[in-house]
Amino acid sequence: NKAKELSLFIDASWYPVKEWKGPVAEKITEKTGIKLNVTVATDDKQLPLMIASGDLPDLVFTYANINRMSDSKLSYPWNELIEKYAPDFKIDPIRIAIHTMDDGNFYTIRNSFATQEEVAKNKYSVGSDGNPGIAVREDILRELGNPSIDSIDNFVKVLGMVKDKYPDMIPLIMDKDWIEQYFLQQFGVEGLLDGWYERDGKVDYAIRQPEMLDFFKFMNRLYREGYILAENFAYTNDQIDDQYATSGKAFAHSHTVSVADTDNIKVKNAGGSYTFRMLPSAISTKTKAVSSGLGFAGTFITKKNKDPEASIKFLQYLASDEGKKLTMFGVEGEHWTWNDEGYPNLKYDPSDADYVNGNGIKWWYLYNDGVTEGMLSYVPGAQKTTALMERKAFTVYKPELGLIQLQPDSDEKTIKTKIDEMIKNEKVKIYLAKSEEEAVANYESMVKNAEKIGLNRLADWANQTYQKKKDLFKK
Repeated sequence: NKAKELSLFIDASWYPVKEWKGPVAEKITEKTGIKLNVTVATDDKQLPLMIASGDLPDLVFTYANINRMSDSKLSYPWNELIEKYAPDFKIDPIRIAIHTMDDGNFYTIRNSFATQEEVAKNKYSVGSDGNPGIAVREDILRELGNPSIDSIDNFVKVLGMVKDKYPDMIPLIMDKDWIEQYFLQQFGVEGLLDGWYERDGKVDYAIRQPEMLDFFKFMNRLYREGYILAENFAYTNDQIDDQYATSGKAFAHSHTVSVADTDNIKVKNAGGSYTFRMLPSAISTKTKAVSSGLGFAGTFITKKNKDPEASIKFLQYLASDEGKKLTMFGVEGEHWTWNDEGYPNLKYDPSDADYVNGNGIKWWYLYNDGVTEGMLSYVPGAQKTTALMERKAFTVYKPELGLIQLQPDSDEKTIKTKIDEMIKNEKVKIYLAKSEEEAVANYESMVKNAEKIGLNRLADWANQTYQKKKDLFKK
């Protein structure tokens, strides 16, 4: 039987898999009778232009335009297609509640989402690579006498020892997209700079969280003491930090929980002999991670779709236990076998991006969940696994915060966009201040600027929204 071809637009210019080929794609086609003609976005403006022109494919996979695509003029409601074509496609009520729009319909279900209960029930679901971590050179630590790094102060002391003993080396290099996350969590900040936090049932913008100033003072201290580079805040390329770390020019490398494993593969492949090891996920008594995520990206069945029935059934297969494991781990028998303990024994290193991408593992997660994805990271003995298991102990789930979502063309969206743009510029002035007093003054000025733009109005709106939405999560 000839496979039915559907067109898929992936709204992510960085996407590592660009064609429907390889063992996972072939097995999905064998199971569903569907093959995908894939286009990956050239930039983040392409999908909005396609929406404006009405030139949409059969399927759209996006994370940045979930609200925009959740529109009956553009997409079929999943609930209607399920009722008509796939009545046995069961989706749990929390996922439906999260994705139900004001018109009463839901148009997608994001992947990578799990409830606190689901994660707690699956001890081998340890999370994904999308979590921060810092790796340090083991050989240099040994030469320094293996000083302990069990607190923020001790970490700073070690950076000072590196600077004194190896003046040509950069003590800490940071990936441009992972500058703040690890340290925010060490200071107990509950969100990112452009996010919300909740205290005693009220929400506010994270830059006003009391612990935020300590974080900024710390980052400024790293700069003033010469442990990080000023230009690190201006990198436009996310490979520069990798090159510093894997060519022997940096001691510590801030990126994700897989940074030690991936750096070690690169160093070894280049003939190097040194290795990195992860810092503990918590080096502070205040460490806290709040997961407010509603998942990552979702698939939309557009009104231009030539076969909505085949499309919803295709997603139903991907949502099945078999489909989720095939997508996330690879072909059973060829790439993994199931361990009776309840996790996959992988026949490959999931940190080996070339192997994973080359076989099409993980990236066809057009429907999946955070529990299955979290198991891909469970590799006994891997540093990433240890880091994620440590994180699991201090992570609190507040998905209701993720429901504070701005409508694309609303006044609140305009205010938030202006505030976030301002923070992006002003935070660097805090990091690079010449004294702690100047850093504090720059921080206070940033908060005042946000308030001038309309932060109080935005926070009032967020609180009203939060009070309405949090009831969705009541048992």
